[in-house]
Amino acid sequence: MFTRRVVTLIATFVFATSAVAIWSAQGDVRDGDTDTNVVATSGAEAGQTATSKKKGGLFSKIFKAPVNAVQKLFGHDDSKLSRMTERDAARFESAGVVRVEDNTTERKQVSDDDQSAKACLERGRQLLEAGQLNEAIAQLSRAASLDPKLAQAHSLLAVAYDQKGLHDRAQDSYKRAIEVNQNDPDALNNLGYSLYTNGNYRAAVDRLKRAAKLAPNDARILNNLALAQARLGKYDDAYRNFARAGGEFNGHANVAALLIRMGREDKAIEHLEAARRIQPDAPNVLRQLAELYDRGGNKEKADAARQALQAADAKQTVASTEER
Repeated sequence: MFTRRVVTLIATFVFATSAVAIWSAQGDVRDGDTDTNVVATSGAEAGQTATSKKKGGLFSKIFKAPVNAVQKLFGHDDSKLSRMTERDAARFESAGVVRVEDNTTERKQVSDDDQSAKACLERGRQLLEAGQLNEAIAQLSRAASLDPKLAQAHSLLAVAYDQKGLHDRAQDSYKRAIEVNQNDPDALNNLGYSLYTNGNYRAAVDRLKRAAKLAPNDARILNNLALAQARLGKYDDAYRNFARAGGEFNGHANVAALLIRMGREDKAIEHLEAARRIQPDAPNVLRQLAELYDRGGNKEKADAARQALQAADAKQTVASTEER
């Protein structure tokens, strides 16, 4: 009985600690590149072009984290149930990939006897979506070998290599896809984002600029380009591309968030004030301004921002009441 109580107390403590940590982490709760996650909180599309893997919401992450911790505490190991390790998954989540339709997309039934390039491509796609990476690589490699001009085979092969953490091979396959079709903005975007997540920011900017020229209205490409430019310290360029993707308000808000992460709070305040001039009642902007002014010792401006926040909240409450 005593042992059971101890186990229960430990499990409860782990659950509570994990939940608090996840709620307070903000941009770090998601897998992948932190800057991408930071701007994603404003609704900015960035990173992967598409993925067949659907992640759970915040509640599911809060629930799963303590469960995993308890399993590790008592020696439970379910790694044999999955072909892809957690490390492989983390690497995949941070890599830009090509378009992969989700599992609700109707698939062609491919006969095992059909060994054509297109049949291998389709089998490879389905295996990739199922997380069977080794088998997917085998099929996609065969498709690319049978038809070297089959750009999608190279692209999906790059996705599989990225999932495996074989980023050099992934980039080679991305490059082959681009060689087959130099005017494919998705392939350029995916290569650019892969370079970005691996710290090759200058090369990433080069590929993403080319992608943006081919698809000037693609918000994902523009946001990826802005992220890479921010890593190079080119915040004015980053703002322009964020603004092209989602408007001036989002441009200022996204750059401010990245500047705060870099510890450049004075510059972040400039962008937040610019965002405030566009949307005076934006709660998140006012809240961040109050915190930054507080940290900078400017109590007068911090109090003014909080008063504006309270007024905005009151206005929103009245509006909600009237709608009812």
